[in-house]
Amino acid sequence: MRFLGQSHQGHLRSFEIGCYMSEREDEDGPVEIAIVGDLTDSEADLTDRLLGVEPGGECTIYFDSPGGSPYCAVSLMTLIKLRNLKATGIVTGECSSATLWPFAACHRRIVTPFSVMLFHPMRWQSEENVGLAEASEWARHFGQLEQDMDSLLAHLFGVSAEMMRKWILPGRYVSGREMAEAGMAELIELDQLHMETFDRDNSVRKAPTSNGNGATAQVRRPARAPARRRRQRG
Repeated sequence: MRFLGQSHQGHLRSFEIGCYMSEREDEDGPVEIAIVGDLTDSEADLTDRLLGVEPGGECTIYFDSPGGSPYCAVSLMTLIKLRNLKATGIVTGECSSATLWPFAACHRRIVTPFSVMLFHPMRWQSEENVGLAEASEWARHFGQLEQDMDSLLAHLFGVSAEMMRKWILPGRYVSGREMAEAGMAELIELDQLHMETFDRDNSVRKAPTSNGNGATAQVRRPARAPARRRRQRG
């Protein structure tokens, strides 16, 4: 037995690897991705994970991030939209600043009463010594970028630019309940999250049960509102 194991070790190893890959391919449910911490620090890994989802495929993205580079946010958002990913975004903690853009790009958005989203004007800084002309160009560029991204965020969330502006200027912490009331996400109570099962078509099967207070838990789904053209700031 020992001799056979040693003489066929290469073949046995190939067989084991093949079984492992087959099991991974046969797994049910969408790919799961966690966006935790600063977006910029994890950009390469997050990009690789999103590229690992086939075009038009499903994935579940968990958000707990304070934000990061706006360029990183635009890149992740573009990958989700460009590849037509059926992404379900779930805010498990915080989803603030630049992280709002990839969350808004998700096909389905879920929050809890304890989810927190911070909307605020774009900030930029440079750790290098720059001349006056370059600093002026950076200010011009970010001013235009901020307006374009704010309009895009309103469009992705399906709300008016005027409403989005009220949250962004001068800045506001928004709860999960407020997001749901605005029709920008679904609100699911914490004690109901384990009842959610995601099918291959991204639909939901929910077992009928109470929310612990004798009443059936409510799931608020985002309403589709037409986006309006954003007015220029004075």
